[in-house]
Amino acid sequence: MFEDSLIESGGRLKTKRGVTTTVSFIVQLMLLGLLILIPLIYTEALPKQQLMTFLVAPPPPPPPPPPPAAAVVKVVKQIQSDIINGQLRTPTKIPEKIQMIKEEEAPAPVMSASGVVGGVPGGIPGGQMGGVLNGIISSTPVAVPKAATPSRVRVSQGVSTGLLIKKVQPSYPPLARQARIQGHVLLQAEISKDGTIENLKVISGHPMLSPAAIEAVKQWRYKPYLLNGEPVAVETQVDVNFTLSGG
Repeated sequence: MFEDSLIESGGRLKTKRGVTTTVSFIVQLMLLGLLILIPLIYTEALPKQQLMTFLVAPPPPPPPPPPPAAAVVKVVKQIQSDIINGQLRTPTKIPEKIQMIKEEEAPAPVMSASGVVGGVPGGIPGGQMGGVLNGIISSTPVAVPKAATPSRVRVSQGVSTGLLIKKVQPSYPPLARQARIQGHVLLQAEISKDGTIENLKVISGHPMLSPAAIEAVKQWRYKPYLLNGEPVAVETQVDVNFTLSGG
């Protein structure tokens, strides 16, 4: 009887323990599912900064440093010139190969039965290019423009003295003679195309001697001064000397 009681109690205990384990396992699964679903349903409660750190991609790694630049070696090739300081340099050796420069000849004119092709109609056979045109140009006299002759020129006193053909001596003023006044009177004169004196002016001299000098020079005559074969008026200076005898 004691054994039966032990057997019955053991079976009952075993039956209750299995149900409790199953119920406990189901409850734990429900709690675990609930803990997983709550963050997915209520996203506002989650920390945003931590979420942003998970969502933002990490920055790319920095680019590798550029390789060191290779040293550039600049080679300067010196070209020898045969001309130094504007003078031809004497060669140090004879070149192995001398290149001959051959100039191209001008093409010969094409001949036709009547002469050169492109020539003037009516030309003689066997003529040359530009023969008629060159002959016309060479036979035409070239007119040389003639320089315009000025109406009046200025010459020195020596030149005007060489053209003098008539000279009248001035009469000595009596008052100047009594006062023993003597000296030179320099006049500015214009010689016309026919050799007469015009426009006399006193440049320097004593006032008592100037009137007598002007009166005498008005009567002087000159040869016409020719320029380019034509007579022109001349501006010059005339010097009249007054000297007392014995003084």
